[in-house]
Amino acid sequence: MADVIDYKLIGDDMQLVEIELDPKEGVRAEAGAMTYMSPGIQMQTNAEGGLFGGFKRMLTGESFFITTFLNNSTKKEAVAFGAPYPGKIIPLNIGEVGGSFLCQKDAFLCAANGIDIDVAFTKKIGAGLFGGEGFILQKLSGQGLAFIHAGGTIIKKELNHGETLRVDTGCLVAFAPTVKYDIQFIGGFKNALFGGEGLFLASLTGPGTVYLQSLPFSRLADRIIAASRFSRGEKKGVAGIGGDILGGFLGGDRNY
Repeated sequence: MADVIDYKLIGDDMQLVEIELDPKEGVRAEAGAMTYMSPGIQMQTNAEGGLFGGFKRMLTGESFFITTFLNNSTKKEAVAFGAPYPGKIIPLNIGEVGGSFLCQKDAFLCAANGIDIDVAFTKKIGAGLFGGEGFILQKLSGQGLAFIHAGGTIIKKELNHGETLRVDTGCLVAFAPTVKYDIQFIGGFKNALFGGEGLFLASLTGPGTVYLQSLPFSRLADRIIAASRFSRGEKKGVAGIGGDILGGFLGGDRNY
């Protein structure tokens, strides 16, 4: 049974969650997620699931370690965790959603002490080879609160039995284990080359709850990189060329 924790969400587009802990209560988070904490909170960092669990997490691109923030004082203490990029924090009561939930590998933010955090792989090898963000998932299980993060706007879908939804793999944040998850090729030569949506989509079949995000971090990063390259190209076209010419003259002077 996980600790029963109180929390409040602060902010709008760059949210953080502040968690109030009674004496001996704790919360677990990804290494580096903590924003601030009161003096009575103590940190304990270890590998989730031992060495093997830590190495599995490293393979997913996550930190080797999980940090536990424990209230070792005799009064209430607080600790806060910030979202890593613009978006929203989603509170999930894991016990109320069936005892477990699956989320993208970079969606997990923190959870009450007692919630298990494990790496879950998709069943089909096709998803592993071609699924992109959709291949490696984290499984949260237990009977308490967990917090996940989504980029941009959150879209919550309740799929009926047999109802199917196809989404960009990066836009999928989390879903109930009752939802059947698969990767499908979008088909068509022009779609593959010029569609701009990637070669594969995640196919989700109900029943169950699905959380989507409008702004995956990978999409945001791609736009930033593209803008940065374009900006460097402009500078090279005007000031950069002049700088090269000036540098050539100065370099020539040094050679004499």
